Amino acid sequence: MTSTKLAAGQQFPKITVPLVSGGTATLGADGTDQWQLVIIYRGKHCPICMRYLGQLESLKADFEAAGVAVTAVSGDGAEKAKAVAAEHNLTFPVGYNLTIPQMAELGLYVSDPRSPKETDQPFPEPGLFVLRPDNAIQIIDISNAPFARPDLSSILRGIKFIRENDYPVRGTHSV
Repeated sequence: MTSTKLAAGQQFPKITVPLVSGGTATLGADGTDQWQLVIIYRGKHCPICMRYLGQLESLKADFEAAGVAVTAVSGDGAEKAKAVAAEHNLTFPVGYNLTIPQMAELGLYVSDPRSPKETDQPFPEPGLFVLRPDNAIQIIDISNAPFARPDLSSILRGIKFIRENDYPVRGTHSV
């Protein structure tokens, strides 16, 4: 399957996922004037993802105070996603069942498990998207490995700077 990388400044695709708390979330369409931080994590099998989600939880109140709604999503099924949320005391929305076509639509790298012991299905590699209230992508970071992820404190400081200084979307020059 081919994926097309999303471009800075373009509209984020509206993708609906179920939430561990019940109901659904449509990424890129919260219907408020809030900014959004969408984190794509590999899945329950990834200890690096679990630490990252823990860091996100510790900064959740700071993101909310800055007017940024936080959501994390994986390709895991309901059982694994609910276990992640419960085991790590996550209080932000956690989505699951991100499909391979949705992963491709987001421009994510997708990996096969190394063995059935790791996990039982292809999964997305990490992605981070900061969305403006108009659903334009302000910041995009996509990795092909679990080791390369933006520092969440830096992302929070960056969002505050962007908002306070009417800083434009960067990286929009096409070559």
